[in-house]
Amino acid sequence: MKQNNLSVWSAILLCSISLLSHSQKIENQNTLTEEESKEGWALLFDGKTTKGWHLYNEGNIQSAWSAAGGELVCDPNTEKVVRGDLVSDKAYDNYDLTFEWKITKGGNSGVFINVQEAAEFPTAWTTGPEYQLLDNANASSHNLKDGKRLSGCIYSLSPLKNKVQSKKFGEWNTSRILQQNGQITFWLNGVLTGQEDMKSSRWKELVAESNLGKFPSFGKATSGKIAFQDWANGVSLRNIKIKELE
Repeated sequence: MKQNNLSVWSAILLCSISLLSHSQKIENQNTLTEEESKEGWALLFDGKTTKGWHLYNEGNIQSAWSAAGGELVCDPNTEKVVRGDLVSDKAYDNYDLTFEWKITKGGNSGVFINVQEAAEFPTAWTTGPEYQLLDNANASSHNLKDGKRLSGCIYSLSPLKNKVQSKKFGEWNTSRILQQNGQITFWLNGVLTGQEDMKSSRWKELVAESNLGKFPSFGKATSGKIAFQDWANGVSLRNIKIKELE
């Protein structure tokens, strides 16, 4: 009997320790250090709500996006809601953006920058360049065919500048987007993956030669909103931080 009681209490203790550890991990996310605050960084996701974000061209309505467990989650299995991309309330010009993300098996999503939100633009990707988020290991042949649709790419426009793999589905990746005076630079897991000048003739040529060239306003603006894509399978983000630059 005593042995059984000991086993029960041991199980309860282990469970409590596990729950405490999980709680502490959540509390340590989506926060700024004192140094980051002094440097001018700001959180774009508080870890608890979708405050500061809304559904593209729809406003603050119920969608597949929600805050859960310290993560900004897009669940494609959510029923009876309007589907669409989540866009920032605020527009940005020059900035340094960092975030962590993980994706489900075979997942495909993205982060759009310089998004113009108006009724004339049906989706975020008709105006804003995309930082591709992809489960490379289980991607469709469409996303593997030319090297311009892998994680970290400037989607459909240029292949990776350096070889890097996104982590296995379900594991966290770190990403960074730097935009300054029309020049955009992407990193994935600390590796430089993309860099283009949106004011250059090369950029115009890349857009014209891609499947995005049919959208007259694509890639023209060098400021705008930030959007997260609701496309296929699930995606989660956390520690979304931005530092506005001059």
